Amino acid sequence: MALLFIGVVMVFSASAIYAEKNLGRPLYFFQRQFIWAIVSMFAMGAMSRYDYNRLREWVMPIFAVTCLTLIAALFFPPIAGARRWIRLGPIGLQPAEFAKLASILFLAAYLDKKHSKLGSFVSGIAVPLAVVGVLLFLIGLEPDLGTPSLMFCVAVLMLFVAGARWQSILGALALAAPIVAVELWRKPYRRARLLSFLHPFENIKGAGYQLSQSILAVGSGGWTGKGFGASKLKLMYLPTPHTDFIFPVVCEELGLLGAAAVLALFATILIQGVRIARAAPNLFGTLLAAGICFSIVLQAFFNIAMSIGLLPTKGIPLPFFSYGGSSLLSTMIGVGILLNISRQTRAEALK
Repeated sequence: MALLFIGVVMVFSASAIYAEKNLGRPLYFFQRQFIWAIVSMFAMGAMSRYDYNRLREWVMPIFAVTCLTLIAALFFPPIAGARRWIRLGPIGLQPAEFAKLASILFLAAYLDKKHSKLGSFVSGIAVPLAVVGVLLFLIGLEPDLGTPSLMFCVAVLMLFVAGARWQSILGALALAAPIVAVELWRKPYRRARLLSFLHPFENIKGAGYQLSQSILAVGSGGWTGKGFGASKLKLMYLPTPHTDFIFPVVCEELGLLGAAAVLALFATILIQGVRIARAAPNLFGTLLAAGICFSIVLQAFFNIAMSIGLLPTKGIPLPFFSYGGSSLLSTMIGVGILLNISRQTRAEALK
């Protein structure tokens, strides 16, 4: 709830000037994010009351619907050169955000059911990764490389938690590495991003512009920041600062101390998520909690590392912060499932 509150407030701070100049409505993005936050809190509350074990019954229907929505998104008009959204009047849904939960749910159910066969490369590694690979392929067609990379990392971590053999996991990583390398080099804009990541200030007016502005925003915040709403880089220097690059605005306005507080909150989710996973009443709950926890925290790590130049820039939102209803809703649904697993663990302990 703390991350959600800070995130909505920072969306207002980061988007007001951009929305005023481009839409003539300074509260446009804040109002929409606030509405999505309310909807997401209700969704979190509902999922916290819904028995997570019953999700097993919905694994394949959820997976099928997710595939269909990902395919449908490919037929909608592109936005910024990517076909990632399904437009339903004033509402835009991004199926890839919900595909993260679908892949975690499938893997948790599959690895729980096939736990005795994890020693086999085919049953323990190849089959589950191949099924998840269908989602990764469809998301990659949008095109999008960041989300599939995140989902693959979460899948590998879930295989590790489930007890898959190290040799099999390393084999899967070895097979995935060439695919990622080819995809990075196949698209000219991805090559430009990779080169700008290696030398962000060499092409400061071209491919390195966004990253260099992001680094300047982070560094200019100092210890305590310039104050809420006082960011200079959001004054049309940092492109769309309320989306994937909202963390530099946090750093500039709240400083190192504020940014450290945000990181501490994400670290708390990691610690509590791992505790919930370890104490879950069954293996399905353990894998489900671990997958959700890893997905949220890894996504935050990728986004923050990207915004400060530790990783190449990719379109990965910062959970709870970046503007976007689909990201916020899927994240809060995941938190609701975590809360339900925790609730059932406590109920079992009291029996």
